[in-house]
Amino acid sequence: MKRHIPNAITCANLFSGCIGIVYAFNGALETAAYFVLLSGIFDFFDGFAARLLHVKSDIGKELDSLADVISFGFLPGVVMFQLLSQSDFSSPYLPYFGFVITAFSALRLAKFNIDTRQTEDFIGLNTPMNTLFIVSLPFIQKDYPEIIGSAPLLVGLIVLVSWLLVSEIKIFSLKFSSTSWAQNKIKYIFLILSVLLVAVLKFAAVPLILVMYIGLSVLHFRQLKA
Repeated sequence: MKRHIPNAITCANLFSGCIGIVYAFNGALETAAYFVLLSGIFDFFDGFAARLLHVKSDIGKELDSLADVISFGFLPGVVMFQLLSQSDFSSPYLPYFGFVITAFSALRLAKFNIDTRQTEDFIGLNTPMNTLFIVSLPFIQKDYPEIIGSAPLLVGLIVLVSWLLVSEIKIFSLKFSSTSWAQNKIKYIFLILSVLLVAVLKFAAVPLILVMYIGLSVLHFRQLKA
C-alpha cells in the first residue's frame, strides 16, 4: 500500500494544476496562482514521501514529470496567454506565444529525466520556480498595470524564461540531505531571505526571489570550483 502514496501525492499535484488551469482560462489568474502553490506543495512532498518510505520507482519519476508538464508547464502558458490577451498589443495571434513557455517547460523536464548531472542540483531553471514567477505577474499588474500590460515586456520575459529553462546555468536544489548549517548554508540563507521578502511584498516578491535564486546559485557554484 505504501508504494502508492507518493504517486497519489503526485496525482494531487496534477489535479491541482488542472483546477488552476480552469481558473486561468476563466480569467481568475490570482486564484490560479494559489493552485500553483498547492501543486508545488504536493510536488515537494511526493519526492519526500518516496525517500521516506523507500519506494522510489521509474513510474513515479515519469508520473512526476507528466504532472509537472500540466501544473508547471501548461498552467503558466495559460496565464501568459491571458496576460498577452489583456496587453496593449491588439493582434489576436500574439497571446498564443505564451505557450512557448509550455513547450520549453516540457523540453526542460525531458532533459531533466535523462540528464545524470541533475541528481543533486539543477542545470537550468526548474519549472516550479519559473511557474511561481509567471503567476506572480498578475499580482504585480494590479499596482503596475502599465508595466505588466506591455506586450514587448511580456514577450521578452517569455524569451528569457524559456532560455533559462534549458540553459546550462547550475542552480542548487532545495532538497535537504541533512539539517546541517555548514552543508546547507546557501539554502538556509535563500529560504530566510525569501520568507522575509514574501512577508513584506507577498506575491510581488517572487521576481526578486527568482533573481536572488539564480544569483546565489551562480555565486555558490563558483565558490565550489575555486
